[in-house]
Amino acid sequence: MTTTPDLSSFIKAYDVRGLVGTQLTEQVVEALGAGFVDEIGAESLEIAVGHDMRDSSPGFAAAFARGATARGASVIMLGLCSTDQTYFASGHYGVPAAMFTASHNPATYNGIKFCRAGAQGISLDTGLAGIRDRAQAYLASGITATDAPGTISHRDVLADYATYLRELVDLTSVRPLRVVVDAGNGMGGLTVPAVLGTAAGLPALPLDIVPLYFELDGTFPNHEANPLEPANLVDLQAAVLEHGADLGLAFDGDADRCFVIDELGQPVTPSAVAAIVALREITRVRAAGETGDIRVVHNLITSRVVPETIEAAGAIAVRTKVGHSLIKDVMHETGAIFGGEHSAHYYFRDFWGADNGMLAAMHLIAQFGEYDGPLSALAAEFTPYTASGEINSTVDDVPAAYTRIVEAFQGRGEVDELDGLTYAGTTDDGDWWWFSVRPSNTEPLLRLNAEGRTAQTMARIRDEVLALIRA
Repeated sequence: MTTTPDLSSFIKAYDVRGLVGTQLTEQVVEALGAGFVDEIGAESLEIAVGHDMRDSSPGFAAAFARGATARGASVIMLGLCSTDQTYFASGHYGVPAAMFTASHNPATYNGIKFCRAGAQGISLDTGLAGIRDRAQAYLASGITATDAPGTISHRDVLADYATYLRELVDLTSVRPLRVVVDAGNGMGGLTVPAVLGTAAGLPALPLDIVPLYFELDGTFPNHEANPLEPANLVDLQAAVLEHGADLGLAFDGDADRCFVIDELGQPVTPSAVAAIVALREITRVRAAGETGDIRVVHNLITSRVVPETIEAAGAIAVRTKVGHSLIKDVMHETGAIFGGEHSAHYYFRDFWGADNGMLAAMHLIAQFGEYDGPLSALAAEFTPYTASGEINSTVDDVPAAYTRIVEAFQGRGEVDELDGLTYAGTTDDGDWWWFSVRPSNTEPLLRLNAEGRTAQTMARIRDEVLALIRA
């Protein structure tokens, strides 16, 4: 007798992410395919399905297609692709989509990212809970096939994807640059040669691409494809110095996030990248004749330089909670032209409000390609303050730690509870500071981000709050 798995144990707020073989099986995935079609009303319509390079991904994509076609949807199989390629297919063809990837998670995991037609995100609050519940019912009783099952076709969108990105950002006239790219054995190994090289049949750009770990390998033999962890940037930093490169780029496993390294081998903060891209996009739409309010989204843990840059350029900064599906919703609700997160997710109105790390990298290259100086100097212009980065603390009693912070900072600054707890204030000598403490939704963790006008002020606030968290 087999037990039916509890899907709620690995279907998260924004996507599906589970252990292969125990949580995610082809039977589970087939039920999720059927539930997806039912929940979004895709019977007799087309949906797109893509997958990354993990060993389990092709089989899962095929199982999902079986469940979807049984419920009447016709499936466009995209094959190997990055997550933002799947968003491209969803937006370009106007179809809902599912992408099989566990992003930066280890090889033992896989998962699914869903979107409605036009690359509109799906979270627990906007359909994922319904998909989960319908799939749970199918696992218990079996999938009932419709009288008119759908068909399966195959479509390679890589060339169209690359062409579209090149239309959005023109790199043909940048100065010659040497760029080291660490794909981490993830999907950047497929997309970078197509977009920045000639693999998709596009003309050569003035870029000398030095490839690092471009071989698609879901076992991640060199390092985890998670550029958030400094240990996973070490090889790229060394290669930038070894090759005398102008910059380095690191992509995560599904290539929807991009991290940047300067010519000195030092990371460029995602907030600096967000500020640079925001300024470019504001300038572009104004030059194109767009009038009225222009909005740019940023989450509450980006550097203060991001809203300052947005507002100095005459646009409106929209501050949001942390979370990619939420930011996609805000992008649609506000008509924002761009959105940036400190986690290196970057969202574009011209990309259906979805995130695209490759597009952000292209904007950065375009800006840097016109800049008279090294990338470290350009980045310094957009990194005037000192940030702590995200510091996670395991806490036995999260509410008690939360209470200690509230009591210690009572009356010391402005406070809001948009997402966790954020305080902003000034020191006696006039230096400003802010910090954000957010409880994890799934673990006994508190996440701290702090920033100050000076390094000394940031360190003082960071250390005080950490002592309260860990008391």
